[in-house]
Amino acid sequence: MTHNIIAFGIPSTPELLVILLVILLLFGAKRLPELARGMGKSIREFKKATSEVEDDIREALKEEPKPQPKVEEKKSDKAEDDSKSQ
Repeated sequence: MTHNIIAFGIPSTPELLVILLVILLLFGAKRLPELARGMGKSIREFKKATSEVEDDIREALKEEPKPQPKVEEKKSDKAEDDSKSQ
């Protein structure tokens, strides 16, 4: 069953050529370099953002967690809770 799913995941060479031909027909030869430049910039920005997030996570893991302050109940609140439960 998983073999069928994997088979549809990656297009082969003839399929890629058909996709590129359709793109060429839709956008024309003059627009293709502009589209490629735009895709390159967006991929670069995505990789940059991904590496920044990874660096932030690594930095956060290196820092030691700060001890949580203990929360103490007030005696009057505790006495009220005891009287309500009775």
